[in-house]
Amino acid sequence: MKKIIILVSAFILINSITFAAGGDSGSSSTKASMYDEAVKLIKRAGKQEKNDNTDKAVKLYKQAFNKLEKANKKDKNNPDILNYMGYTSRKSGNFDEAEKFYLKGLSLDPKHNGINEYLGELYVQTDRIEKAKERLAILKDCNCKEFQELELIIKTRGSKIY
Repeated sequence: MKKIIILVSAFILINSITFAAGGDSGSSSTKASMYDEAVKLIKRAGKQEKNDNTDKAVKLYKQAFNKLEKANKKDKNNPDILNYMGYTSRKSGNFDEAEKFYLKGLSLDPKHNGINEYLGELYVQTDRIEKAKERLAILKDCNCKEFQELELIIKTRGSKIY
């Protein structure tokens, strides 16, 4: 009986410590949650884009960018955040800004598949096909979907699929 009381007491104590540690009602936003929220907005924007709701998509991309900015303030050396900052900027029509974020991300991780693909797409959009092919060359040995997607975009650059 004594063992049961000790076990129950330990269980109650552990639960109360766990609750106290996380019981601030979620008022603080962490880098991860800002990043995760941004990714959700980006996915929603992509669906709007596919349904030809361009204005709604751009609004969602801008909202995502704002969350990514907050995440970036807490984690300035995260190429994934910079990748999506470039992506949302590009999708909002801010090509110069997008390129800066992509290049900063590549300075941290030159082999980042997502950044190389999206930067290549930016180069296609801005009629810099040779630069897009340079990005493709970096991806050629990755055996990844990013290579295949960028290759298709370069080959079909007359149609808007990026």
